[in-house]
Amino acid sequence: MEAQEYIANVTSSSSAKFVAALTWILSSNKDVGIWLKGEDPSELVTTVDKVVCLESARPRMGVGCRLSRALLTAVTNVLIFFWCLAFLWGLLILLKYRWRKLEEEEQAMYEMVKKIIDVVQDHYVDWEQDMERYPYVGILHVRDTLIPPQSRRRMKRVWDRAVEFLASNESRIQTESHRVAGEDMLVWRWTKPSSFSDSER
Repeated sequence: MEAQEYIANVTSSSSAKFVAALTWILSSNKDVGIWLKGEDPSELVTTVDKVVCLESARPRMGVGCRLSRALLTAVTNVLIFFWCLAFLWGLLILLKYRWRKLEEEEQAMYEMVKKIIDVVQDHYVDWEQDMERYPYVGILHVRDTLIPPQSRRRMKRVWDRAVEFLASNESRIQTESHRVAGEDMLVWRWTKPSSFSDSER
C-alpha cells in the first residue's frame, strides 16, 4: 500500500494501473528489477492479492559503495584469474616433468636391453669356447650382474620393461625354464648361430 500511494503521488497514476503493473510483472518472464514478495519470502507469489512487499533487485547505493563493490569484484576476478593461471602453470610443469621422466626411463630401458643382449651373447660365446657350463644364463643372474644391490629397487621398473621388451621384440634371445642347482628358474639362451657371433657385435 505504501508503494501504491507513493507512486500515485509521484506519477498521479490510479491504483488500477498499479495493480495492472503488478499483474504484468507476475506474468512476465522478463527481469524488470522488482521482486514481488508475499507473507512467506520463500514462497512464490502467483496473484496480486498475496503481494505484501516490493523488493528491488538493484538496490540503490551511493557512489562510494558502488566503487568499493566494483573494486572488490574486480580484485576477486583478478585473483581468480591468477589462481587459475598458477594452477595451469603448475599443471604444465608437472606434465613436463612427467614427460621428461618417461623419456629418461625409456632411454634407460633401451640401455638396459643393450646390456642384457651383450651379457647373454658373451655368455654364449664363452660356452662355445668351453668357458661356461651351460649355453643359457639365468635371468636373475643377469639382473644381479648388471644392477648393484642398492639400485635394484629403484631400477625395478626399468628392468621389468627391458625384460618385457626382450620377450616381445628380440628374436635372438629365447626365454626358457630350466632346473639349475635343483631349482626351476627362467633363463635366457642366445639363439643366433655361432658363425655370426663376433663379426656383427
